[in-house]
Amino acid sequence: MKNLRRTFLSVIFALTLVLTLSACTTKEASTSASHRVTITFWHGMTGVHKTALNKLISKFNHSQTKYKVVGSSQGDFTSLQQKITAAAKSKTLPTISQATYTEVPGFVQGGFVTSFDSYIKKSDLSDLYPAFVQSSKYQGKYYSMPFSKSVRVLVYNKDLLKKYGLSVPKTWTDIEKDGIKLKSKGITAIAFDQTFMSELDDLAKQGGTPLVSNKLKAGINTTQTLAATHIIWDMLQNKTATTAGTDGYGSVQFFAGKTLFYSGSSAGISIMTASTPKGLHWGTAPLPSYKGKRATSLAGNDIVMFKSASNAQRKGAAAFVKFLMSKKQTINWAEQTGYVPLTKSAQTDPEYKRYLAKSPTAKAAAQSLSFGYLDPAFLGYDQYLVDLEKATSEITANHVTPEKAMGQLQKQTEKILKTK
Repeated sequence: MKNLRRTFLSVIFALTLVLTLSACTTKEASTSASHRVTITFWHGMTGVHKTALNKLISKFNHSQTKYKVVGSSQGDFTSLQQKITAAAKSKTLPTISQATYTEVPGFVQGGFVTSFDSYIKKSDLSDLYPAFVQSSKYQGKYYSMPFSKSVRVLVYNKDLLKKYGLSVPKTWTDIEKDGIKLKSKGITAIAFDQTFMSELDDLAKQGGTPLVSNKLKAGINTTQTLAATHIIWDMLQNKTATTAGTDGYGSVQFFAGKTLFYSGSSAGISIMTASTPKGLHWGTAPLPSYKGKRATSLAGNDIVMFKSASNAQRKGAAAFVKFLMSKKQTINWAEQTGYVPLTKSAQTDPEYKRYLAKSPTAKAAAQSLSFGYLDPAFLGYDQYLVDLEKATSEITANHVTPEKAMGQLQKQTEKILKTK
């Protein structure tokens, strides 16, 4: 009986100890979870891109116990920008937000962003493409970190190429020649989006005189830039090129079989894949060269951090950003969205190679990164962009000559740059 009683008491003691330890562990976990530093993150992602971002946020939150990122979609990027401006005035800014790097000068002037310099090491940026690192720096400080980046690529109709015995163009001259051949067939060579701003930017860069140089000098009405502008102007006048107009995107005419090529953002490839008409076969290629040079504009959004964030939140924001910029996560992001991976090592990663083998339309974007570039950021960039869009629209809709439109844009841009 004594042995039975001792055994019973031992069991009771053991169970009590287990329950006590379990309660303590649960309490500690609960306490740890409740003491997580919350990082509020505004973004402009919708649809499949929002879904992919939410997965990344969840993955980060489960990867550690110090921080909790709470993502909040603010609608499209125009709405996001407006809400940032309003929140800066009412002092209700989040910890971090998506934003274009060209918005940084205005944010710095407004005094409501802080740099990542104290929280990011140079080694954290060593694997990123140089263009991304360069554009993140303003006035000697890293006020933004790259995230959702895309490039312009050329989309081509495989069926039409085969039917008319044509090849994927290597130069802009090739596209001009294809347009002349196909004009009598009722097919336009290339469709742009509503304007051809990005393509003009690329041609000017390839021609040797950027629209705005890194030294903030306007080269808009130079002989080289005007010659580059005439590449598109001449095709528009000859009806061998077209813009989207009210369609919004040139992919609409491309999918209707009206154009042989379409120049668009790699971020739209996943959407194009989902909406491809049955029986239409297409591929992608890097944008063609001009004057023997290649250059493709990089676009997309960075992440900025606001001064109102506490030191703990800033550390958490930096940890989240480093997570997003890691090779594994940037590959995952690229695979899910069509944005490009930020790291150079991604190109040789077995997982990414397998993805490209299964998704060949993503190859052109990956191949373009080595010659990708970004415009310099400066105060008034948004107004410059508005003026550039107006100039290209005048050329398209009102048949204003490049000499007149670009001459006017040169004056407007010089005025903006003087007040930088």
